[in-house]
Amino acid sequence: MPILDQQYLGNTLHTWLIACGITVASHLILKAAQWLVAHRLSKVTKATKTQLDDFAVEVIKKTRFFFLFTVSLYAGLSILSLSAATQRTVDTIIILALLLQSGMWVSGAISFWLGQTIKQRMEEDAASATTLTALGFISRLMLWAVVLLVSLDNVGIDITALVTGLGIGGIAVALALQSILSDLFASLSIVLDKPFVIGDFIIIDEHLGTVEYIGLKTTRLRSLSGEQIVFSNGDLLKSRIRNYKRMYERRVVFAVGITYQTPYEKIAAVSSLLRQIVESQPHVRFDRAHFKEYADSSLNYEVVYYVSSPDYNTYMDVQQAINLEIYRRFERERIDFAYPTRTVYIHRPGPTTASEDGLEG
Repeated sequence: MPILDQQYLGNTLHTWLIACGITVASHLILKAAQWLVAHRLSKVTKATKTQLDDFAVEVIKKTRFFFLFTVSLYAGLSILSLSAATQRTVDTIIILALLLQSGMWVSGAISFWLGQTIKQRMEEDAASATTLTALGFISRLMLWAVVLLVSLDNVGIDITALVTGLGIGGIAVALALQSILSDLFASLSIVLDKPFVIGDFIIIDEHLGTVEYIGLKTTRLRSLSGEQIVFSNGDLLKSRIRNYKRMYERRVVFAVGITYQTPYEKIAAVSSLLRQIVESQPHVRFDRAHFKEYADSSLNYEVVYYVSSPDYNTYMDVQQAINLEIYRRFERERIDFAYPTRTVYIHRPGPTTASEDGLEG
């Protein structure tokens, strides 16, 4: 009997050699195709701005040797006559290799997305890198947990009890770490929703300051007086936050009081005078100026205008210029500023008459 016709595990040696040849050839073809596609796409990515080709290169690079070898081996074994048990084992190996490789592909996609997102946000919000990295870690942890459970199920292990145990354990851990998890998810909400970023000036209740750090558990402000104020992220999102950095313009209201001794003509002209002073300033949109009320010791005017810049220093520069000009114009027009005064009237009764004295006696 020729040696090539000898039977081994239900197949001739000739068939086994063909299977080996197919396996080796398939593997070499797959490796060559992987290298060629990655090499060509790498050149294309340098000439394009889209990220799809970059993502494709990343996926190809994440394709591992064991997966290519398993696919090649499956192609070679397909021409053999295998027993039902052996075929089930081969199918299980292929499924496990596919699951493992799929996990690597998805993990690579998560890493690619995080890398691109962090790169885009580093200039405007460097603190988001920490939170996004934690988000990526949680995503990959959940991914591999799913891959593990599906793999065990395909091997023949009953995962029902395991999933139940993990669920109960997860509830227990979640209850024990409720505060930490609350701050963690609040951190993710801050990064994704962006109610504020590093450098914004915000007010939270009676606390105010510039955002200095956004972490997984806490956010830190630098107050105007210099100290650092630390908030837990969970408590922070429960509060009302006023973000002054995102104002398009600043509304300003101020009052001026003049004395009651001012003549009527000048009282009527003050509103127009205040309007001229405000409109003469740069970066200002005038709203109104009115004689508002009779106060205890002054005639009060209220002025409203808008500063086109949200910067506080710009607002103070404008207000200072307005105050100086008001002082100069009032001095020239001989209009006196009011200040708290009190007038006391003393009543001096006249001398008592003799008749009145008699009556009193």
